[in-house]
Amino acid sequence: MISFLEFEKPVAALEARIAELRATAVDGDIDLAAEIEKLEKKSAGLLASTYAALSPWQKTQVARHPARPHFLDYVGYAFTDFMPLGGDRLYGDDQAIIGGFARLGNRRIVLIGHEKGNDTQSRIKHNFGMGKPEGYRKAIRLMELASRFGLPVVTLVDTSGAFPGVEAEERGQAEAIARSTEACLALEVPMVAAIVGEGGSGGAVALASAERVLMLEHAVYSVISPEGASSILWRTADKAPDAAEAMKVTAQDLLALKVIDRIVPEPVGGAHRDPAATAAALARAIGEELDGLSRKKPSELVKLREERFLAIGA
Repeated sequence: MISFLEFEKPVAALEARIAELRATAVDGDIDLAAEIEKLEKKSAGLLASTYAALSPWQKTQVARHPARPHFLDYVGYAFTDFMPLGGDRLYGDDQAIIGGFARLGNRRIVLIGHEKGNDTQSRIKHNFGMGKPEGYRKAIRLMELASRFGLPVVTLVDTSGAFPGVEAEERGQAEAIARSTEACLALEVPMVAAIVGEGGSGGAVALASAERVLMLEHAVYSVISPEGASSILWRTADKAPDAAEAMKVTAQDLLALKVIDRIVPEPVGGAHRDPAATAAALARAIGEELDGLSRKKPSELVKLREERFLAIGA
């Protein structure tokens, strides 16, 4: 059963009415097919019109939807032969950042991404997708392997930010994030990053400093959460919708600002309504970008990243 967001309440009411009519038709042997079809069309139209005019704050809510697909879901839908590699060879294995060898169609790649989990137990296991230093150092190790074997790197970014706990700071969180960003920029193989949910602060940039950055239609990407920005600017989290508007967190705004390169469309109502279709669209987009990058020399790839990021804000 779909969990409806606050702004989807009119759609939820229609869906509840449709469910009631279906139950009535079964229990009472009454033909309500015409009425049900009419309400289904009305519900679909309302859903489409609602999602065609989402505010930045509403998009933030969609990006955080509890049923939105995460890294391991995309692995299952869009990639094959995934072989995870664990550990940073320094401290331990961070389950918030997962990576390894995989195939995208016929292409061998190194796949890295944030995993948030989909229930209480898995969210705790994966630390809600908030990477620790060992996670970013694992990502660096995987990028080095990719360079050694000449394999393109694909990253799926979905984090509210790197873990801010004391133990993470003690183990060098800032340095690990900086080193991971540096590793991305220095890669001599093609790299494509996709923001599939939340792209939060340096924890996202550390896996998204690629020559091609994609975003799902209802994903968000920002230096700080809208709640965090609201707390700093207005001393209250209640202004988060205003902060989201001002921060230009949506894929549409970021494409216009040339922070990202391409928007991948989602099914009407968001990725959580059809994860398989979302994954298929994402896989096609990543494959097309890798096709374009595969003809470039290592020096050209490094130069392309340098020019891309230095041009932002110019």
